Amino acid sequence: MTAFGAVSAASADGAPAPASIAAETAPLVATGDELTVTPGGSTVSQVDQAPVVTSGLSVAAAPFTGGTQVTVQGDGLDEVAAVQVGGTAATIVSADERQLTFAVPAVAETALGSVAVTMTEADGTAVAAETPASPATASFTAAHPLVAAASPVAVPSELSLTYTSDPGIDAQLGYVLAHWSDYNSDAYPVISGNDCANFTSQSLVARGWAMDGGWYYDAATGAMSASWSSSTAMRDWLLGRPDLATPLDDSQRAQVKVGDIAQFDWDASGDRDHTAIVTRVEHGDAGTRIWVGGHTKDADYWDVDEAIAGGGTVNYFSVK
Repeated sequence: MTAFGAVSAASADGAPAPASIAAETAPLVATGDELTVTPGGSTVSQVDQAPVVTSGLSVAAAPFTGGTQVTVQGDGLDEVAAVQVGGTAATIVSADERQLTFAVPAVAETALGSVAVTMTEADGTAVAAETPASPATASFTAAHPLVAAASPVAVPSELSLTYTSDPGIDAQLGYVLAHWSDYNSDAYPVISGNDCANFTSQSLVARGWAMDGGWYYDAATGAMSASWSSSTAMRDWLLGRPDLATPLDDSQRAQVKVGDIAQFDWDASGDRDHTAIVTRVEHGDAGTRIWVGGHTKDADYWDVDEAIAGGGTVNYFSVK
């Protein structure tokens, strides 16, 4: 009998038993995901370990526009099949046993605030999130070797992410709402009867876009590129700039967000007859509704469905 009440394996004459005999009488002990001691040298099958998240999110807040990549640490994370942020599916960028990275999905600009982040296995089983033992618990176990030898106590926790506004979009939307009816003629010229692309370009400068040789307005000379002032030319320029925007058709309007560009073709000619800035997006059971603001058709919130009710089509550029 040891000092702690454990019975040692012994030979018939009371002497300690050989290590081989002690091993044969030892109980089965599971460490990690496999059994490390087997009776009589027999084979014991491996025990699967459920995935678990053992860290917080690498990013606590992200813009509602989506795309921010977030990483978590844990065990068995290659078994995670789905991630949801506030109930919206997120794309898993990469995953291995110890680390998983996902991209934050975009939401409506009205959906700001803290939301839950959840993960599930392929069969729908929820993946547990745990935090390490508290400092007080760690101090206790350090002072008591027998307790310290056991596995650290994990505390169940919840993962959450805070959706925030985007400063660039805030500035762009602020410009549109300030000047959709009060033209900023002190800073930019007004193109009579066809100012829509010109105004859209102004809003993108407010957002933070930098002019270049393919898209510009020169205040000193009054010169401007066709891509700055023409809807069709703007479309053609943006199609060649995937680093700035991604084209979407109206069947993809669920991906449209505030600050994106909407372009209309009224006569089915294939060109672009009007350009505006998305100022509001609402997602509902019946689908997605979009409103735009702009010049020529001076508006702050013009319903896209109303705009195309009399004929015509709408396309978008999702601004990055």
